[in-house]
Amino acid sequence: MPVAPSLATAPPRTTAPVSPATAPPRPAGPASPATSCVPTSPLPTASDAALGLEARLAAVDALMTLRLEEAAVAHEVRTAHLAVDPVDLAEVITVPLAPARPPAAPAAYRTPAAALLERAHHHMRTAGWCAGALTDDGSVCLLGALHAEAGGDQDLVVDASAILLDAIRRRFHDESVPAFNDRQRSGAVPERMLLEAARLADTRGR
Repeated sequence: MPVAPSLATAPPRTTAPVSPATAPPRPAGPASPATSCVPTSPLPTASDAALGLEARLAAVDALMTLRLEEAAVAHEVRTAHLAVDPVDLAEVITVPLAPARPPAAPAAYRTPAAALLERAHHHMRTAGWCAGALTDDGSVCLLGALHAEAGGDQDLVVDASAILLDAIRRRFHDESVPAFNDRQRSGAVPERMLLEAARLADTRGR
């Protein structure tokens, strides 16, 4: 009868290494401290919860102020090498320092009456024309323009007015200078008659 081999003569058993793919799953258990997830931000504390809205706003304002100051310093550092040309105020300020003066009256005629009639024409064209009064808020009628430029010389006003009436009657049939002036609707015709009277006075040597 055959005899079973003894344990002493049996060949030794070899254990093959087990690959990770074929290794049995490890039992689930509590994670070790080295592999557990740690929160990246601290958990709110009782002091944070008790922090009021005004305190949080003040903290945000201080942080923004600090960042703005840092940005200003960085801008100065980046632009320190740039050259800045000086500004000449004379080239920038173009507003006249003194009010502009009205243009001077022309002086085409040398005789007294002709020169007065010419100045009266310039005065009416500059100040404006009016009717029914010698002056009205700066504007003048025909006789008002003569008085304004005569410098108080009434004889010169009378002489220039007579020549002006002659020039008017050559074109119109008015009996006086005021009647002609008040019949107009604008200063265009009175201004033209002053120039015609100045030329007439010049031809007469007055």
